[in-house]
Amino acid sequence: MQHGFLPRRALLAGLATVLPLFACVLAGPAGAQEIAVIPTRVIYPGQVVTMDALNEVALRRPPRGGAEIARSVTDLDGKVARRTLLPGRLVPLSSVREAYLVETGTAVTAVYRQGALTISLMAVPLQPGAAGDMIKLRNADSGAVFSGIVMADGTVQVGAS
Repeated sequence: MQHGFLPRRALLAGLATVLPLFACVLAGPAGAQEIAVIPTRVIYPGQVVTMDALNEVALRRPPRGGAEIARSVTDLDGKVARRTLLPGRLVPLSSVREAYLVETGTAVTAVYRQGALTISLMAVPLQPGAAGDMIKLRNADSGAVFSGIVMADGTVQVGAS
């Protein structure tokens, strides 16, 4: 019994020395920190977020909860605030949205394409929309209501109903 005791003790002592070193290797470099973006001033709902109103900071500890936060200035630049963004506070990505390309009540061109056939008409959006959003529109001439997808150029692509 005494014969197996010493090698086991030496093995445990060796593991006790090596495990903390292994944990440091897994944790990454000592200076590596997570970066987040915070506003430098109050940004109210509906305002466009600009780069001059943002600052990148190193986080001391990971944020609580599962909300995705802005990690880069490009995550927020040019977006529109959905709610009030306070200075010095982390910004959840759900607190901003893409800027609307189509506004309610402002006439837009609705386009229908099928093969070589292209039909366009003026329509009035009944709701705002960003690129890729499905919105409802009213035909300016007939008053008929239909749906379409907002395109990046500000037109609305409609399909056969």
